[in-house]
Amino acid sequence: MKLSRRKIKFLQSISLFQVLFILCVVRAERPDARLLATSNSVAGEVKHAEEFCAMYDICGARSDRKVLNCPYNIPSVKPDDLLSSKVQSLCPTITGNVCCTEYQFDTLRTQVQQAIPFLVGCPACLRNFLNLFCELTCSPNQSLFINVTSVSKVSNNLTVDGIDYYITDTFGQGLYESCKDVKFGTMNTRALDFIGGGAQNFKDWFAFIGRRAAPNLPGSPYTIKFWPSAPESSGMIPMNVSAYSCADGSLGCSCGDCTSSPVCSSTAPPPHKSSSCSVKMGSLNAKCVDFALAILYIILVSLFFGWGFFHRKRERSRSFRMKPLVNAMDGSELHSVERQKEENLPMQMLGTPRTRNRIQLSIVQGYMSNFYRKYGKWVARNPTLVLSLSMALVLLLCLGLIRFEVETRPEKLWVGPGSRAAEEKLFFDSHLAPFYRIEELILATIPDTTHGNLPSIVTESNIKLLFEIQKKIDGLRANYSGSMISLTDICMKPLGQDCATQSVLQYFKMDPKNFDDFGGVEHVKYCFQHYTSTESCMSAFKGPLDPSTALGGFSGNNYSEASAFVVTYPVNNAVDREGNETKKAVAWEKAFVQLAKDELLPMVQSKNLTLAFSSESSIEEELKTESTADAITIVISYLVMFAYISLTLGDTPHLSSFYISSKVLLGLSGVVLVMLSVLGSVGFFSAIGVKSTLIIMEVIPFLVLAVGVDNMCILVHAVKRQQLELPLETRISNALVEVGPSITLASLSEVLAFAVGSFIPMPACRVFSMFAALAVLLDFLLQITAFVALIVFDFLRAEDKRVDCIPCLKLSSSYADSDKGIGQRKPGLLARYMKEVHATILSLWGVKIAVISLFVAFTLASIALCTRIEPGLEQKIVLPRDSYLQGYFNNISEHLRIGPPLYFVVKNYNYSSESRQTNQLCSISQCDSNSLLNEISRASLIPQSSYIAKPAASWLDDFLVWISPEAFGCCRKFTNGSYCPPDDQPPCCPSGQSSCGSAGVCNDCTTCFHHSDLLKDRPSTIQFKEKLPWFLNALPSASCAKGGHGAYTNSVDLKGYENGIVQASSFRTYHTPLNRQIDYVNSMRAAREFSSRVSDSLQMEIFPYSVFYMFFEQYLDIWRTALINLAIAIGAVFVVCLITTCSFWSSAIILLVLTMIVVDLMGVMAILKIQLNAVSVVNLVMAVGIAVEFCVHITHAFSVSSGDKNQRMKEALGTVGASVFSGITLTKLVGVIVLCFSRTEVFVVYYFQMYLALVLLGFLHGLVFLPVVLSVFGPPSRCMLVERQEERPSVSSL
Repeated sequence: MKLSRRKIKFLQSISLFQVLFILCVVRAERPDARLLATSNSVAGEVKHAEEFCAMYDICGARSDRKVLNCPYNIPSVKPDDLLSSKVQSLCPTITGNVCCTEYQFDTLRTQVQQAIPFLVGCPACLRNFLNLFCELTCSPNQSLFINVTSVSKVSNNLTVDGIDYYITDTFGQGLYESCKDVKFGTMNTRALDFIGGGAQNFKDWFAFIGRRAAPNLPGSPYTIKFWPSAPESSGMIPMNVSAYSCADGSLGCSCGDCTSSPVCSSTAPPPHKSSSCSVKMGSLNAKCVDFALAILYIILVSLFFGWGFFHRKRERSRSFRMKPLVNAMDGSELHSVERQKEENLPMQMLGTPRTRNRIQLSIVQGYMSNFYRKYGKWVARNPTLVLSLSMALVLLLCLGLIRFEVETRPEKLWVGPGSRAAEEKLFFDSHLAPFYRIEELILATIPDTTHGNLPSIVTESNIKLLFEIQKKIDGLRANYSGSMISLTDICMKPLGQDCATQSVLQYFKMDPKNFDDFGGVEHVKYCFQHYTSTESCMSAFKGPLDPSTALGGFSGNNYSEASAFVVTYPVNNAVDREGNETKKAVAWEKAFVQLAKDELLPMVQSKNLTLAFSSESSIEEELKTESTADAITIVISYLVMFAYISLTLGDTPHLSSFYISSKVLLGLSGVVLVMLSVLGSVGFFSAIGVKSTLIIMEVIPFLVLAVGVDNMCILVHAVKRQQLELPLETRISNALVEVGPSITLASLSEVLAFAVGSFIPMPACRVFSMFAALAVLLDFLLQITAFVALIVFDFLRAEDKRVDCIPCLKLSSSYADSDKGIGQRKPGLLARYMKEVHATILSLWGVKIAVISLFVAFTLASIALCTRIEPGLEQKIVLPRDSYLQGYFNNISEHLRIGPPLYFVVKNYNYSSESRQTNQLCSISQCDSNSLLNEISRASLIPQSSYIAKPAASWLDDFLVWISPEAFGCCRKFTNGSYCPPDDQPPCCPSGQSSCGSAGVCNDCTTCFHHSDLLKDRPSTIQFKEKLPWFLNALPSASCAKGGHGAYTNSVDLKGYENGIVQASSFRTYHTPLNRQIDYVNSMRAAREFSSRVSDSLQMEIFPYSVFYMFFEQYLDIWRTALINLAIAIGAVFVVCLITTCSFWSSAIILLVLTMIVVDLMGVMAILKIQLNAVSVVNLVMAVGIAVEFCVHITHAFSVSSGDKNQRMKEALGTVGASVFSGITLTKLVGVIVLCFSRTEVFVVYYFQMYLALVLLGFLHGLVFLPVVLSVFGPPSRCMLVERQEERPSVSSL
C-alpha cells in the first residue's frame, strides 16, 4: 500500500515539448524581394516601432535540424484572408497586420497542440499561454518588445542566435498564477512539471523556456532572455497583454486546476473541527468525560462515607442495646453451636442428631444438589465406567483432527463474508484489475558518528552498487513446475517490453553503460529536477520517473539529500490466488527474499549501508513461521503450570507421607483432560470444515487451563474437607453437593458468554468464541465425569497406601502408622491464611472504606483511559523480533514520504446524451460545480481531515479533452473513418525514425469532431461509445500526451458498455502519508463519509477503494464489536446467575465485579498503549470467562455460610478462597512470567502483559474487592439453624 504512487501505468515522451518555445520556425521559401529590401536592417539600423517586426521567416537550420529565424527588421505584413482567419482562431488578440508567414503560423499551431491537452482544463491558463507565444510569433508590434541580440551565419545566411523578450511582471505573474495548479491528470501531477520544468514562479518558467538547448537535446535553438522592462533610450515597450485570472467564472476553470476558482471557493468544505469536549480550569485543560467522572467519584465517595458513618453509628447503638441480652445467654449452648460450626462445613447437608445448618436453596440449586448427591454416589461406585465413557466420547471428537487446518490468510481472519470492504475489493478486482504485487528493496545510509545525521545516498559508489544489485535481480530465476521464472516474466509492463521498475537507475535506462555517457551523478541530480522535461531522463519503459518514488529520507524537494534508494518492482497480480500466475509470482518472491538474505545483504553491509527488503508474500510467510517461533516458550509456560498444578493438589508435604499424599498423577491426569477438551473442540470444528487460527491455538488452552485448574482445585479440596469417618462415596457425594452448583454455574456462564460471541461478524472473534464455548463445555463435562472418577481412584490409592505416580507399589505397614493423619480435615496453610489473616484484615472498617474507594477510583479512571485506546495492530508486533521485516517496517516509517493510492469507483455510469452524469463526474469546463472530481479537489484542500492528498487523475476529463477540437493532434481519423494516431507515432512516423515530416500516410488525417459535431462540447451517445476504445488504446506521445493507454487501461470496464452504461470506472488519487494505525483507520472512515455524501448528492453509486481497506475495516467498528461482545458475555453470566440462584442481589454483585475487572483491564491497556484489535478483544472476552471463576465461587460460598456478613466473608475465603488463589492466580502467574521471554512481540504485549494484568486484577477484585463488597452489601444468608433435616429444599425469595 505504501508504494502505490510508484505505479506508473502510462507512457509519455515529452522530448519535443520544449519545441513549443521554438515558435519562429518554418520550412518555407523566402520572399526574396522583401528580404532584399530589408537587408540593411541587420547591419545595425534596427527600428523599434509599432507595425514593425524583429524577426520574419526562416533562414537556416542547426546541425540537429532545428530551424532558425531570420533577423529581419521589416514592417508588419497584411495577411491574406485565409491566414487572417487562422491567426484569429488561435490568437484573437492579434488583428490586422502580422509578423509571421503562413508556414510559421502553421508550425506554431502544430507545436502548441502539444500543450493544449495539458492546459485545456483551465481556459484562462490556456489563453494566457497562447498569448505569450502568439505575441512572440505573429504580433504586428513585435519589434517593440523583441530585440535580436546576436546572429550567426548558417549556409551563408544570417540567422537569429539570441533575443531579448521584454514582458511585464504583471503578465508573467498572471500567467503563472493561472497555470500553477493546473494538473496533468494522467500522472496526477502539475502540468508545469512537464511544460515548465517544475517552475515555482514565473521567472523560473521563463528561464526554462529561454534556455538554449545543446545539440540533439530538446529546447530552444537560440537563447531567449526575458526582461521586465526595456532601456528608456531604446524606445521599446514590454509586452503587456491582459492576463486572464483562473478565478474568472466565465472561463470555467475547474476546482482541481484553480484553487481560487468560484467553483472551488464557493462550496469549500469547512475546516475540520475537533468534536472532543474539554473543560478548562485555570491552566488545567481536562476532557469533559474526565471532569464528569471526577465529579461522579467525589459524589459516590461522599455518599459512601455518609452511609458508612450512619451505618456504623447504628450498629454501635444496636450492639449497646443487645449487650445485656448477650450476657444473659447460656454460654455452654452458644459454645456448642459455634464448635459445631467450626467442625462441620456450613454447606454440609447431612443431618446431625439435634441441630444442623440448613441451606435454603433456589429451585435450580435444589435440583442440582439432589442430582449431584445421587450422581456422586453413582460415580464413586462406577469410576471405571464413567472414565471409559467420557474418554471414548472426547477421543471420538478428536478424530476430527485429521481434517485440521490453520487459517493464515489475513482476509479470512479479519474480514467477514458479508464485509463491505470485501465486496468492494471483489468488485474492483473483477471489473477493473487487482492491485499489483510489490517487491521492494530499501538501500539506506548509516548515521554518522559525529552529528548523527544521515549522509546522502546519491553517490557514484552507491549508484554502481545499485547496478550490481540490479544485475543479480535480473539474473534471478525461480523454479515453478519445471519452468524457470524471471522478473521479466511476471513484472508489470505498462507499454512495451520493459518492466516498470521504480529505481534511480531508470535515469540511465537501467543500463550501466550509460552511467558515464550520461554524466554520472550529476545527470541523476539533473534528472531530479527535470525528470518530466528531458528525454535523457526518461525511463527505460519510456515514462517519467518521479524521484519521490525512488528515493527516501529527504525533505521537501531536496532529493539530492536523500538517505535511501527505494527500488520497487511492480508485479502483475491475479484475482485467483491459486492460479498459475499467482503461484509463479510467489515462487519468484521466495527466491527474491532468499537472494536478498544470502547475497544482497552481505554485499550492502560491506559498503557500510543497510538493506531492507520485502515481497508481497512476505507477511503471510512470516506469519506461518511465527506460529512455531515461540513454540518452545509456550511449551515451557504450560509445563511450568502443569508442574505447579500437580503439586498444589496434594496435601502439605511431609517427608514421611509425601509419596502417598502427593497428587502429581491426579494433577497430570487433570491437565490431560483439559488438553483433551481443547483437542475435542478443535477436532469437532475441524470435522465440520471450520479452520483454526493462531489465536485459538495460543489462547484457548490458556483459557481452558485457567477454568479447568480452578475446578480441579475446588473439587479436590472439597473432597479433602470431608470427614474421614464417612465412606468414600459419601465424601464424593457431599463434595459435589457442596461445590457442584457453583462449578456448574460458573461453567454455564462461561459457555454462554462465549457462545453468544459466535454471532459477531469478525471471523477471528467468531471462530474463537465457537471453539472456546465448546472447549469450556467439554472441560466442564470431563471435570464432573472423568476427573471425579480419577479422584475416586486417587483416594482409593491413598487409602490403600500406594505410591503416587507408581500406584502398583504399595508401602509397608510401618509407613501406614506414620501416615495415619493423612486425609484429616485439617486446613492447609493457605486456607488458614485466607481465613485468619486475609479475611481478618478485610473485615476492618477502615480497610473496607479504603478498598472500595480505591477500586472505584481506579475503575472510573479506567473509563476515562479507555477513550485513549487506539484501534489497530502494528505489523511489527505480530512478527518475530528477528524477522527481516522488522527492519523493513522501520525503514518504511523512516524514509517514505508517500501515502497509499485511493480510487473512487463509480458504478453504472450512464454516459448517454440524455443523462447528466458526465457533467456530474468531470471537472473541466462546463462540468457541474459539485461534480465528483470537483468535490475531490475541494477535499484535497483540507488534507488534515479528508486524508486526500491531491485532486484525482480523471480518465473522463482526459477523454473529453482528447476528443475536443482544440486538441487537434489527439483524436484523429483517416478518410475511411478509422483511427489515425498522432504524427509522431507509427504508421504516421515509422518506428526508428528520429524526425517525421508533414508528408506521409497520415497527411489526410482530420480531427474526429468539429465544434458543430458536439452538443455543448460533449459527445453524443454514439460518439462516446465509438471513441472511448480509441482513447483507451491511444499511446501518449509528444504530439498528444492525453492518450489513455497505460494510464487508464484498467480504469474503465468496457464489458457491456455498448448499452450506454459503464459498469465500473475509477478515478485515482492518493491518501496523505499514513504513519500510524489510527491514521489508516481515520483515512478509511473519512473516504467513506466523503463518498457517501457525494453519492447522496449526485444520486450515483460511488465507493472508495484502497488496498489496505479490507484489513482495516474491522477497526471502523472495533469498539462496537468489543462492547457488544463484552456486553453479551457479561449479560449472559448475569442471566445464568439469576436463573440459577434466583437472587438478583448476588447476580448484580457478580455483574458489578465482572464489569469492573474488564473496565480496569482496558484501563491497563491504555496505560501500556496496547491497541484494540481482534487479539485484544478476544483477550477481553476471555477475561470475562476467567473473572467468573474469581467471583462465582466466592459469592456462592458467602451466600450459603452462616453468621454475620464478616463471619460469612471469612468462611467463604477459608473454604474456596484458597482454591481460587492457588487454582487460578498462582497457576497463571508462573505460566505468564515465562511468556515475557518470547521472541515475538505479540506474545509479550497481548499475552504476557494482558494476561499478567488480568490475573492480578482478577485476584484483587475476586479476593480483595468482592469479599469487602459482600461483607458490606452482600445478600442475606441462605444458611439457618434447624431442628431436623427436611427432605426438599425451599426456594429463597429475592
